Amino acid sequence: MEQMLILLAVCLVGGLLMSRVAKKLSLPAVTAYLVAGLLLGPFCIGRLNISGLGFQSLEQVDGLRVVTQVALGFIAFAIGNEFRLSQLKTMGRQAITVGILQAVITTALVDVALVALHFINPNLLSLPSAITLGAIAAATAPAATLMVVKQYKADGPLTKLLLLVVAIDDAVGLVLFSASIGIARALEQGSISVAAVVLEPIIEIVLSLGLGALSGFLLNYLEKFFHSRSKRLSISVAFVLLTVGLSSLKFHVGDLTFGFSLLLVCMMTGTVFCNICDFSEELMGRVDRWSAPVNILFFVLSGAELDLNILSNPMVLLIGLVYIVARSVGKYLGAYGSCRLTHCSNSITHNLGITLLPQAGVALGMAQTAATLSDGAMVRSVVLFSVLIYELVGPVLTKRALTRAGEICPEGKTNARTPNKDSDAAQA
Repeated sequence: MEQMLILLAVCLVGGLLMSRVAKKLSLPAVTAYLVAGLLLGPFCIGRLNISGLGFQSLEQVDGLRVVTQVALGFIAFAIGNEFRLSQLKTMGRQAITVGILQAVITTALVDVALVALHFINPNLLSLPSAITLGAIAAATAPAATLMVVKQYKADGPLTKLLLLVVAIDDAVGLVLFSASIGIARALEQGSISVAAVVLEPIIEIVLSLGLGALSGFLLNYLEKFFHSRSKRLSISVAFVLLTVGLSSLKFHVGDLTFGFSLLLVCMMTGTVFCNICDFSEELMGRVDRWSAPVNILFFVLSGAELDLNILSNPMVLLIGLVYIVARSVGKYLGAYGSCRLTHCSNSITHNLGITLLPQAGVALGMAQTAATLSDGAMVRSVVLFSVLIYELVGPVLTKRALTRAGEICPEGKTNARTPNKDSDAAQA
């Protein structure tokens, strides 16, 4: 217990100190937290084997998984706040179209690239693994994107559409992955289960949205019994913890396994609550400030759990490079084409795809499920490599895209409580 508390404190302080260095370099704080995690991980400071100073093994990092799960819950709850009916009326059609098309196009391009690699050298990557990696490529990490938006107080049409698309992306990715892993297993076993390919993902989405909606209504009902800000904040935090806990439950019906998507449950809770509660805007702001340290820990721990051993395997690097290039092209072209189709502005059309590159927890979870394939270890290694690259580079690219779109002012801010101001304008 003592060691765990010391490690959490070291992670929090280390991440905050690294963010000061990142500010000098004009890098997003998210990148700083991830680098701090790498330094505190088992491949750097952890190798010193000093108790409480860094993680001595990946298993030790995994022991704090509850922190990352709780942080994801708060992040998803905050994203749910973006699904206000007033906003959906203006951007809902665009968000749904872009969210679906960019994910499908990305999966298709990665599938083509990796299947071609399979036929060139069948011993390099199996066909089932190639198909599975294509579906995993559709997933986008909402955490890094949201943190960049919050840090720089980004606001505008691109930011609003981005947050909606990232949220929709989770549901689309879940369907694509469930269908792909079902086909992959069928190729290995010689038989296909329609229920596993079609029924499981649909039921999981419906159950997740249903549980989230119920939680949102119940949270709004209970909030009415309290009037002080601190008690309303406390009941909101309790509900996020509750939904995270319920999301981990799984149950079996015959040969099928059903569960919940943590991100979908918490997002739906936030969506329902923000649309029916009169004081949700102010309360959401308070929850966001309360959860800030948890979010920092999430990224530091994410950096610490990145396995650098994969860099020593040239096959992983080759497949990973093909995966990263194909996925990046797919995200950009998918977003570009779907934005053109829905008549988005040029600013959104040219910049949205770049902001969809970050990839982390959802992809790693899918890779863990794919471990049952004959070469599932290769799938996980490729995803780990891509996460290492995307998590370090993605936030920087997201910041640049939002700045180019004019939705992040040049850095000249001196007070975190006020919006960013152009440093040149401030001097004038």
